Amino acid sequence: MMLRSYHDAAGKLAKDLMNPFDSISSEDEAVIEYDDGDFHVVKPGAYVVCAVTGARISLKALRYWSVDRQEPYADAAAALKGLRGE
Repeated sequence: MMLRSYHDAAGKLAKDLMNPFDSISSEDEAVIEYDDGDFHVVKPGAYVVCAVTGARISLKALRYWSVDRQEPYADAAAALKGLRGE
């Protein structure tokens, strides 16, 4: 097994074990668990998809999400629409 590392929402270095057959490419979508003020990477990937616009959001650029709905937003306007249910 290999050790893989990545940065979480707070910029902390996170590490977990990686199966040698796992691969991460720029085309892989991440699976994220959203929490208050932080998120946790369940399945590493390069991006998540905005629940409102459908735009790809790199994990480094991810700043807006809903904990209750467990969905990410590309920007503040998309977050407002998502939270209003539009």
